Amino acid sequence: MKITSILLAAGQGTRMKSRLPKVLHPVCGQPMIEYALRAAWDASTETPVVVVGHGAEAVTDFLGDAARCVIQDPQLGTGHAVLQAEPLLRGQTDLVLVTYADMPLLRPDTLARLVEAQQQDRGPAALLTVIAADPRGFGRIVRGPDGSVQAIVEEAAATPEQLSIHELNVGAYCFRADWLWDALGRIPVSKKGEYYLTDTVGLAVQDGLAVQAIVSEDPAETIGINTRVHLAEAEAAMRKRINEAHMLAGVTIVDPAAAYVEAGVTIGRDTVLWPGTHLRGETVIGEGCVIGPETIITDSQIGNSCKILKSVLEGALLEDGVEMGPFARLRRGAHLCKGVHMGNFGEVKESTLGPGTKMGHFSYIGNADIGPNVNIGAGTITCNFDGEHKYPTEIGADVFLGSDTMLVAPVKLGARSRTGAGAVVTKDVPPDTLAVGMPARAIRKLNERKK
Repeated sequence: MKITSILLAAGQGTRMKSRLPKVLHPVCGQPMIEYALRAAWDASTETPVVVVGHGAEAVTDFLGDAARCVIQDPQLGTGHAVLQAEPLLRGQTDLVLVTYADMPLLRPDTLARLVEAQQQDRGPAALLTVIAADPRGFGRIVRGPDGSVQAIVEEAAATPEQLSIHELNVGAYCFRADWLWDALGRIPVSKKGEYYLTDTVGLAVQDGLAVQAIVSEDPAETIGINTRVHLAEAEAAMRKRINEAHMLAGVTIVDPAAAYVEAGVTIGRDTVLWPGTHLRGETVIGEGCVIGPETIITDSQIGNSCKILKSVLEGALLEDGVEMGPFARLRRGAHLCKGVHMGNFGEVKESTLGPGTKMGHFSYIGNADIGPNVNIGAGTITCNFDGEHKYPTEIGADVFLGSDTMLVAPVKLGARSRTGAGAVVTKDVPPDTLAVGMPARAIRKLNERKK
């Protein structure tokens, strides 16, 4: 049986008060439509169709080949929106699953239950409902004396008696395709001049056909986003879901309410996240790490057994056993090899620090290739930019840089060389050589004891 999802994403989202199309607003690091589309894919057998309207170009650019897009113009209601997919789907699918792109918390297995219910029934449609005290503007499910679904009444049109109903329409439907296309053409126009998909329930009852209602077991799933307040609610619910999944997989999160882990992040078991930790983008954390408190990591790879305290990392690579912080910063292209120690108020960009290298504090390393077991003294700076171009610095193994060393690139320091405190190095330093002064000059070869 062919099952195709239609995702409704054409709304203007005026209550968001944003230039960005509503469905592209992020929830835990991903646009809300990404979650809805993923759920639609999981519950379908065919490529989903997304109905776009407001901000259509931005939405279709984001979706790429992940969906087929049709434009609703003008926008005349949800029934009219679904009708835009008819030319693509008539005669091409057996069931049509309709959901909204602004409901990122709706789980794939919930949609699978909805589809399964429709597959096992001869009726024209099944819909998802929720029992909730806060109606959130949702339509009410009106049932007959026998418990059968009779209609969906929108809140604005509901009587006081109907407003007291706690069973709400979520906005997820599964239709028998052949019945749906005919029903869409029979939807009456509303006072606003729009055609509402909810009226298909009344049409089915008029046809003497039964409509099923599947009740959602998790009210948080049904959070739809129309305002920034709703966006914050969805963010909190998604964050809770993400954190719980990591904890069940073996990650310790000391205070889940104060840990912000985005959807694309991977974390190894026995890692501990302290409060104030933000893990963003495509970050990968290894096993047995201690992250935080107050650490922000974006699009970075962290090895096993690393400790990162109160630091900021972006586009960085850390091998096993690295320790850094507090108040350290790794910018894009920073690579800290195994066992590197980086202390407070240090910054690294587009550079590699070799295994066992120590960078204690108050230093900047940029566009540098640093060998193993180098000591980077406090206040060391790679002067890599002349106002127009950036230049490299190369430092060999076992080099000792005295405090406040200035390395004016391009420059190379040979293995086991040393600089005195305050040295301004403008020329290459040979291996096993001590350089001091401003500008630094080589004063002698180091003896074996010094080496």
